[in-house]
Amino acid sequence: MEQSTVSKKSGYVSIIGKPNVGKSTLLNRLIGVKIAAMSPKPQTTRHRILGILTRENAQILFLDTPGIITKPKHELHKRMLKNAVDSAQEADVILFMTDPYGPDELDNYVIELLKDIKKPVICAINKVDAVEKTGLLPLIETYNKMYPFKEIFPISVTMGINIEELLDAIVKYLPEGEFYYPEDATTDKNERFMVEEIIREKLYNLYGEEIPYATAVKVDEFIEKDERHGGVDYIRVIIYVEKESQKPIIIGKGGLKIKKLGTYARKEIEAFLGRKVFLELWVKVHEKWRKDRQFLDRLSV
Repeated sequence: MEQSTVSKKSGYVSIIGKPNVGKSTLLNRLIGVKIAAMSPKPQTTRHRILGILTRENAQILFLDTPGIITKPKHELHKRMLKNAVDSAQEADVILFMTDPYGPDELDNYVIELLKDIKKPVICAINKVDAVEKTGLLPLIETYNKMYPFKEIFPISVTMGINIEELLDAIVKYLPEGEFYYPEDATTDKNERFMVEEIIREKLYNLYGEEIPYATAVKVDEFIEKDERHGGVDYIRVIIYVEKESQKPIIIGKGGLKIKKLGTYARKEIEAFLGRKVFLELWVKVHEKWRKDRQFLDRLSV
Protein backbone atom coordinates (compact mmCIF):
# COMPACT_ATOMS: atom_id res chain seq x y z
CA MET A 1 0.00 0.00 0.00
CA GLU A 2 1.42 3.33 -1.04
CA GLN A 3 1.99 5.97 1.61
CA SER A 4 0.04 9.18 1.06
CA THR A 5 2.26 12.23 0.82
CA VAL A 6 1.18 15.63 2.02
CA SER A 7 2.29 18.36 -0.35
CA LYS A 8 4.29 21.25 1.04
CA LYS A 9 3.29 24.89 0.84
CA SER A 10 5.56 27.90 0.85
CA GLY A 11 5.27 31.54 -0.06
CA TYR A 12 5.70 35.19 0.82
CA VAL A 13 3.20 37.07 2.99
CA SER A 14 3.43 40.86 3.03
CA ILE A 15 2.25 42.46 6.28
CA ILE A 16 0.95 45.87 5.24
CA GLY A 17 -0.91 48.68 6.98
CA LYS A 18 -0.67 52.14 8.47
CA PRO A 19 1.95 52.91 11.15
CA ASN A 20 1.65 51.57 14.69
CA VAL A 21 -0.90 48.80 14.19
CA GLY A 22 1.44 46.07 15.49
CA LYS A 23 3.01 44.65 12.32
CA SER A 24 6.47 44.17 13.84
CA THR A 25 5.01 42.89 17.10
CA LEU A 26 3.05 40.27 15.17
CA LEU A 27 6.12 39.23 13.18
CA ASN A 28 8.24 38.81 16.30
CA ARG A 29 5.52 36.80 18.03
CA LEU A 30 5.04 34.47 15.07
CA ILE A 31 8.75 33.85 14.54
CA GLY A 32 9.45 33.50 18.27
CA VAL A 33 12.57 35.67 17.98
CA LYS A 34 12.76 39.45 17.95
CA ILE A 35 13.96 40.33 14.48
CA ALA A 36 12.14 43.65 14.03
CA ALA A 37 12.50 46.76 16.18
CA MET A 38 9.43 47.55 18.27
CA SER A 39 8.36 50.83 19.79
CA PRO A 40 5.14 52.64 20.76
CA LYS A 41 6.26 55.36 18.33
CA PRO A 42 4.93 55.06 14.76
CA GLN A 43 7.20 54.31 11.79
CA THR A 44 9.82 52.42 13.76
CA THR A 45 10.27 50.00 10.83
CA ARG A 46 12.36 51.38 7.97
CA HIS A 47 13.42 48.27 6.09
CA ARG A 48 11.56 45.35 4.61
CA ILE A 49 12.33 42.57 7.07
CA LEU A 50 11.91 38.87 6.31
CA GLY A 51 10.74 36.55 9.07
CA ILE A 52 10.67 32.82 8.37
CA LEU A 53 8.15 30.53 10.06
CA THR A 54 8.31 26.83 9.24
CA ARG A 55 5.47 24.51 10.23
CA GLU A 56 5.16 20.82 9.50
CA ASN A 57 4.06 21.21 5.88
CA ALA A 58 4.33 24.94 5.28
CA GLN A 59 6.98 27.64 5.26
CA ILE A 60 5.61 31.17 5.60
CA LEU A 61 7.95 33.98 4.61
CA PHE A 62 6.62 37.09 6.34
CA LEU A 63 7.65 40.50 5.03
CA ASP A 64 7.32 43.17 7.71
CA THR A 65 7.01 46.54 5.99
CA PRO A 66 7.18 50.21 6.99
CA GLY A 67 3.85 51.77 7.89
CA ILE A 68 2.06 53.32 4.91
CA ILE A 69 1.90 57.12 4.88
CA THR A 70 0.19 59.36 2.34
CA LYS A 71 2.57 62.33 2.19
CA PRO A 72 6.28 61.41 2.23
CA LYS A 73 8.33 64.31 3.61
CA HIS A 74 11.74 63.26 2.31
CA GLU A 75 13.67 60.58 0.43
CA LEU A 76 13.65 58.19 3.41
CA HIS A 77 9.84 58.32 3.56
CA LYS A 78 9.61 57.74 -0.19
CA ARG A 79 11.80 54.66 0.07
CA MET A 80 9.87 53.32 3.04
CA LEU A 81 6.61 53.67 1.10
CA LYS A 82 8.15 51.99 -1.95
CA ASN A 83 9.40 49.11 0.21
CA ALA A 84 5.89 48.52 1.52
CA VAL A 85 4.17 48.69 -1.88
CA ASP A 86 6.82 46.56 -3.61
CA SER A 87 6.57 43.84 -0.98
CA ALA A 88 2.79 43.67 -1.45
CA GLN A 89 3.18 43.36 -5.21
CA GLU A 90 5.79 40.60 -4.87
CA ALA A 91 3.98 38.58 -2.20
CA ASP A 92 1.81 35.50 -2.67
CA VAL A 93 -0.59 36.59 0.09
CA ILE A 94 -1.16 40.01 1.67
CA LEU A 95 -2.00 40.48 5.33
CA PHE A 96 -3.65 43.86 5.82
CA MET A 97 -3.35 44.92 9.45
CA THR A 98 -5.32 47.65 11.13
CA ASP A 99 -6.67 48.58 14.57
CA PRO A 100 -10.24 48.63 15.94
CA TYR A 101 -10.46 52.44 15.87
CA GLY A 102 -10.98 52.94 12.14
CA PRO A 103 -11.25 52.76 9.31
CA ASP A 104 -9.53 56.12 8.99
CA GLU A 105 -7.96 58.03 6.11
CA LEU A 106 -4.80 55.91 6.13
CA ASP A 107 -6.77 52.65 6.18
CA ASN A 108 -8.72 53.89 3.16
CA TYR A 109 -5.50 54.82 1.41
CA VAL A 110 -3.95 51.36 1.98
CA ILE A 111 -7.12 49.63 0.77
CA GLU A 112 -7.09 51.75 -2.40
CA LEU A 113 -3.51 50.58 -3.01
CA LEU A 114 -4.59 46.97 -2.54
CA LYS A 115 -7.25 47.30 -5.24
CA ASP A 116 -4.49 47.47 -7.86
CA ILE A 117 -2.76 44.33 -6.55
CA LYS A 118 -4.42 41.09 -7.60
CA LYS A 119 -3.42 38.89 -4.65
CA PRO A 120 -5.45 37.16 -1.92
CA VAL A 121 -5.78 39.60 1.00
CA ILE A 122 -6.56 38.68 4.61
CA CYS A 123 -7.56 41.38 7.08
CA ALA A 124 -6.39 41.30 10.70
CA ILE A 125 -7.95 43.84 13.08
CA ASN A 126 -5.42 44.04 15.92
CA LYS A 127 -5.78 45.29 19.53
CA VAL A 128 -9.35 44.03 19.89
CA ASP A 129 -8.69 43.39 23.59
CA ALA A 130 -8.75 47.18 24.05
CA VAL A 131 -12.33 47.73 22.81
CA GLU A 132 -15.84 46.52 23.56
CA LYS A 133 -16.70 43.26 21.78
CA THR A 134 -20.08 44.64 20.74
CA GLY A 135 -18.40 46.97 18.26
CA LEU A 136 -16.44 44.26 16.45
CA LEU A 137 -19.18 42.78 14.26
CA PRO A 138 -20.18 46.17 12.80
CA LEU A 139 -16.49 46.94 12.22
CA ILE A 140 -15.94 43.63 10.43
CA GLU A 141 -18.99 44.33 8.28
CA THR A 142 -17.59 47.76 7.42
CA TYR A 143 -14.32 46.26 6.20
CA ASN A 144 -16.22 43.59 4.29
CA LYS A 145 -17.94 46.31 2.31
CA MET A 146 -14.70 48.18 1.63
CA TYR A 147 -12.76 45.32 0.05
CA PRO A 148 -13.30 41.64 -0.89
CA PHE A 149 -11.04 40.25 1.83
CA LYS A 150 -10.67 36.48 1.75
CA GLU A 151 -11.13 36.42 5.53
CA ILE A 152 -11.25 38.92 8.40
CA PHE A 153 -9.85 38.15 11.85
CA PRO A 154 -10.21 40.19 15.03
CA ILE A 155 -6.89 39.56 16.80
CA SER A 156 -4.76 40.69 19.71
CA VAL A 157 -1.06 40.11 19.18
CA THR A 158 -0.19 40.88 22.81
CA MET A 159 -2.94 38.62 24.21
CA GLY A 160 -2.56 35.88 21.58
CA ILE A 161 -6.20 36.10 20.46
CA ASN A 162 -6.93 34.32 17.13
CA ILE A 163 -3.26 34.13 16.15
CA GLU A 164 -3.31 30.40 15.36
CA GLU A 165 -6.54 30.79 13.41
CA LEU A 166 -4.95 33.60 11.40
CA LEU A 167 -1.92 31.42 10.64
CA ASP A 168 -4.13 28.55 9.47
CA ALA A 169 -5.92 30.90 7.09
CA ILE A 170 -2.66 32.25 5.69
CA VAL A 171 -1.39 28.72 4.98
CA LYS A 172 -4.65 27.95 3.17
CA TYR A 173 -3.89 30.60 0.53
CA LEU A 174 -0.18 29.84 0.07
CA PRO A 175 0.89 28.14 -3.16
CA GLU A 176 2.25 24.61 -3.12
CA GLY A 177 6.01 24.35 -3.33
CA GLU A 178 9.23 23.32 -1.64
CA PHE A 179 10.66 25.33 1.25
CA TYR A 180 12.90 28.28 0.35
CA TYR A 181 15.03 28.19 3.52
CA PRO A 182 16.31 25.61 6.03
CA GLU A 183 13.65 24.68 8.57
CA ASP A 184 15.54 26.26 11.48
CA ALA A 185 16.01 29.65 9.74
CA THR A 186 14.22 32.68 11.23
CA THR A 187 15.39 35.51 8.95
CA ASP A 188 17.68 36.27 6.03
CA LYS A 189 19.24 39.25 7.82
CA ASN A 190 22.84 39.08 9.01
CA GLU A 191 24.21 39.84 12.49
CA ARG A 192 25.21 43.39 11.58
CA PHE A 193 21.65 44.23 10.58
CA MET A 194 20.25 42.71 13.77
CA VAL A 195 22.68 44.74 15.90
CA GLU A 196 21.58 47.91 14.11
CA GLU A 197 17.91 47.07 14.68
CA ILE A 198 18.48 46.46 18.40
CA ILE A 199 20.21 49.82 18.83
CA ARG A 200 17.56 51.63 16.77
CA GLU A 201 14.86 50.15 18.98
CA LYS A 202 16.64 51.38 22.10
CA LEU A 203 16.90 54.87 20.57
CA TYR A 204 13.16 54.91 19.97
CA ASN A 205 12.40 53.74 23.49
CA LEU A 206 14.93 55.85 25.45
CA TYR A 207 14.72 59.22 23.74
CA GLY A 208 12.02 61.85 23.13
CA GLU A 209 9.54 62.15 20.32
CA GLU A 210 11.68 63.65 17.54
CA ILE A 211 15.24 62.49 18.20
CA PRO A 212 14.85 58.82 17.12
CA TYR A 213 13.53 59.86 13.71
CA ALA A 214 16.62 62.01 13.13
CA THR A 215 18.98 59.10 13.89
CA ALA A 216 20.48 56.43 11.67
CA VAL A 217 22.50 53.47 12.92
CA LYS A 218 25.36 51.77 11.08
CA VAL A 219 27.75 49.05 12.25
CA ASP A 220 31.18 50.40 11.35
CA GLU A 221 33.27 47.46 12.56
CA PHE A 222 32.42 43.92 13.70
CA ILE A 223 35.30 41.67 14.75
CA GLU A 224 34.57 38.25 16.23
CA LYS A 225 36.76 37.15 19.14
CA ASP A 226 38.87 40.31 19.02
CA GLU A 227 42.09 39.74 20.97
CA ARG A 228 42.36 43.49 21.66
CA HIS A 229 39.26 43.18 23.83
CA GLY A 230 39.89 39.96 25.69
CA GLY A 231 38.70 37.62 22.96
CA VAL A 232 35.10 38.87 22.90
CA ASP A 233 33.36 40.30 19.82
CA TYR A 234 34.15 43.95 19.17
CA ILE A 235 31.33 45.99 17.63
CA ARG A 236 31.79 49.65 16.74
CA VAL A 237 28.55 51.45 15.85
CA ILE A 238 27.99 54.94 14.46
CA ILE A 239 24.80 56.76 15.42
CA TYR A 240 24.19 59.50 12.86
CA VAL A 241 22.16 62.62 13.66
CA GLU A 242 21.15 65.49 11.39
CA LYS A 243 22.22 68.47 13.50
CA GLU A 244 25.13 69.32 15.78
CA SER A 245 22.61 70.27 18.49
CA GLN A 246 21.32 66.67 18.55
CA LYS A 247 24.68 65.14 19.52
CA PRO A 248 24.61 66.26 23.19
CA ILE A 249 21.02 65.00 23.49
CA ILE A 250 22.10 61.51 22.42
CA ILE A 251 25.20 61.58 24.63
CA GLY A 252 23.52 63.12 27.69
CA LYS A 253 25.12 64.96 30.60
CA GLY A 254 28.46 63.36 31.42
CA GLY A 255 27.76 60.67 28.80
CA LEU A 256 25.12 59.05 31.02
CA LYS A 257 22.43 58.78 28.35
CA ILE A 258 24.57 57.04 25.74
CA LYS A 259 26.03 54.79 28.43
CA LYS A 260 22.51 53.69 29.35
CA LEU A 261 21.74 53.13 25.67
CA GLY A 262 24.91 51.05 25.29
CA THR A 263 24.18 48.95 28.38
CA TYR A 264 20.64 48.08 27.28
CA ALA A 265 21.72 47.39 23.70
CA ARG A 266 24.74 45.29 24.69
CA LYS A 267 22.66 42.99 26.90
CA GLU A 268 20.20 42.32 24.12
CA ILE A 269 22.93 41.91 21.49
CA GLU A 270 24.69 39.35 23.73
CA ALA A 271 21.42 37.48 24.23
CA PHE A 272 20.83 37.44 20.48
CA LEU A 273 24.38 36.37 19.55
CA GLY A 274 24.80 34.02 22.50
CA ARG A 275 28.22 35.44 23.36
CA LYS A 276 29.89 38.41 25.03
CA VAL A 277 30.52 41.62 23.11
CA PHE A 278 32.44 44.85 23.57
CA LEU A 279 30.10 47.53 22.20
CA GLU A 280 31.40 50.97 21.30
CA LEU A 281 28.98 53.75 20.29
CA TRP A 282 29.95 56.92 18.46
CA VAL A 283 27.74 59.85 17.48
CA LYS A 284 28.38 61.71 14.22
CA VAL A 285 26.54 64.45 12.32
CA HIS A 286 25.39 63.86 8.75
CA GLU A 287 23.26 66.84 7.85
CA LYS A 288 19.89 66.09 6.22
CA TRP A 289 20.76 62.42 5.87
CA ARG A 290 17.09 61.55 5.36
CA LYS A 291 17.26 63.41 2.03
CA ASP A 292 20.67 62.04 0.97
CA ARG A 293 20.19 59.26 -1.57
CA GLN A 294 23.77 58.02 -1.50
CA PHE A 295 23.75 57.85 2.30
CA LEU A 296 20.43 55.98 2.27
CA ASP A 297 21.96 53.53 -0.21
CA ARG A 298 24.73 52.90 2.33
CA LEU A 299 22.05 52.20 4.93
CA SER A 300 20.37 49.79 2.46
CA VAL A 301 17.01 51.51 2.89
